[in-house]
Amino acid sequence: MLRLLTAFSTSLLLTSFLLAQEPTAPPAVSDPNAVDDAAVAFFLEEGLQRSQVMDHLSWLCDVYGPRVTGSPNIRKAQAWAAKTFGAMGLSARTEQWGPFGRGWRCDHIAMSVVGDNPWPVIGYPKVWSPAVDGRTAEVVHVAALDKAALEAMDLKGKIVLIEDMRPVNEPFDGYSKRLDEKDLLRLADQQAPETQAAAPRAAAARGDNDFRMGFQRREEMLAIVQQKRPLAILDRASKGDYGTVFVQGASAVAKPDAPRGERPSARAVDADVIPQFTIAVEHYNRMCRLLAKGMPVRMAIDSKVTFFQDDLNDYNVVADLPGGDAAIGGEFAMLGAHLDSWQSGTGSTDNGCGSAVVIEATRLIAAWCKQSGTKPRRTVRAALWSGEEQGLMGSRAFVTQHLGTYEAPTEEHAKVAGYFNLDNGTGRIRGVYLQGNDAVSSIFRRWLRPFHVHGASTITLDDTGGTDHLAFHGVGVPGFQFIQDPVSYSPRTHHSNMDVWDHAVAEDLKQASVIMASFVWHTAQRTDKLPRHMVTPRAPRGERAGGGR
Repeated sequence: MLRLLTAFSTSLLLTSFLLAQEPTAPPAVSDPNAVDDAAVAFFLEEGLQRSQVMDHLSWLCDVYGPRVTGSPNIRKAQAWAAKTFGAMGLSARTEQWGPFGRGWRCDHIAMSVVGDNPWPVIGYPKVWSPAVDGRTAEVVHVAALDKAALEAMDLKGKIVLIEDMRPVNEPFDGYSKRLDEKDLLRLADQQAPETQAAAPRAAAARGDNDFRMGFQRREEMLAIVQQKRPLAILDRASKGDYGTVFVQGASAVAKPDAPRGERPSARAVDADVIPQFTIAVEHYNRMCRLLAKGMPVRMAIDSKVTFFQDDLNDYNVVADLPGGDAAIGGEFAMLGAHLDSWQSGTGSTDNGCGSAVVIEATRLIAAWCKQSGTKPRRTVRAALWSGEEQGLMGSRAFVTQHLGTYEAPTEEHAKVAGYFNLDNGTGRIRGVYLQGNDAVSSIFRRWLRPFHVHGASTITLDDTGGTDHLAFHGVGVPGFQFIQDPVSYSPRTHHSNMDVWDHAVAEDLKQASVIMASFVWHTAQRTDKLPRHMVTPRAPRGERAGGGR
């Protein structure tokens, strides 16, 4: 951390010195991609020396976390964000979308193995899991059973371990990671999207479908177990150790006559949901080993939850800093991140960090306008989405309502100059995924130049998935996600009980705020909107969770 602080301080002094020695005029209209040196210098000074990003994050996580879509916490976070944008001088509002379904909150959870040798169990209920009011029951392990044996078992009132044990390896190489020169070179040298698209097909041709087969078998087992009405179903995540638990949403019981592959939503008011929990792998494995020795295991579970169904819709927060150029009136440059989270942590790296950066980047732009006495040429529009974890629902609803489709765009579609998203954890920005849009490469390369000394210099034609820029990209609007250092996002914090404020890296978020502010400012200022791209038609896909790559 000290080394990071020193690097940032040194680079800030160097940038300030060069700007002081060689003052430049504002970018001319004849050079629409020129860097606004005065604005960049301000963003660096204000964003690195007087940043508020960690305080924004504390409000979102410590005060209003976790922020499950439809819950009271996300409503409070949305109201706070709108008020915060308003205090910056923006026109802020919440926009309804839906229906989403019922909200949910965990009020209490206690789990333990009982008997002659009792011990507490680390675990969390899945979202939309109903309460278990102080019940004790026999534990059974069914992962090794075939379909016939499973269908023959009486599971009513029992606690079912549905997955195999998972080996746990010691983390000798550590978890946290920065992208090194080889990683960045690999990204920069990616082939065009149409060429690399052949890779998944090649993998399938090699018969590389073990994961798919395992997933299908688990889904079939879960359907059988749910119909037998156990007291609870327990699993362990495919990653995590030392008490780190990765928890998401519960699944509803499918009707016996439901078409194959149809998955009912646990969010529905009338959904039939068996209580479901994810527990620490070490505790899961211990119970499995005891049962394998023929020793009985009994568990006590006491969970209290509250469902919220007075308003089955949800909301996005949208805030505008009005543009001042009448010649391009109505156009806007956008930045955004998703505000919602899962429930076991406080939603810091996924995605309080991205939301805090959006708020801070907007503050930097508003502060620059105030100090310089100028307005952005285009309106700057900030957005905080909900429902991302359930399949980019909030951003897709916004795009549908405002922009239409690629084939049938609205008038507003043509007014979006570009959209920039942040949702891959706390890591500093290292560059930009171009989403195959090569026409923006020369533009972004120039915009990144002032930030080379801050570690951001890479552009790649590669795309990245799983988060809200896809809603814009999919209808032909230039939508981008920044390349970020992974830090401990995937192995440690993503959707876990350790996704908390303390694992956010302050210096990384300061740098990300400055770069996002600069990219959005330059998008708002350039003569033309960012170049559009062609959309490749895709077959309809089922709902899937988001939350980063």
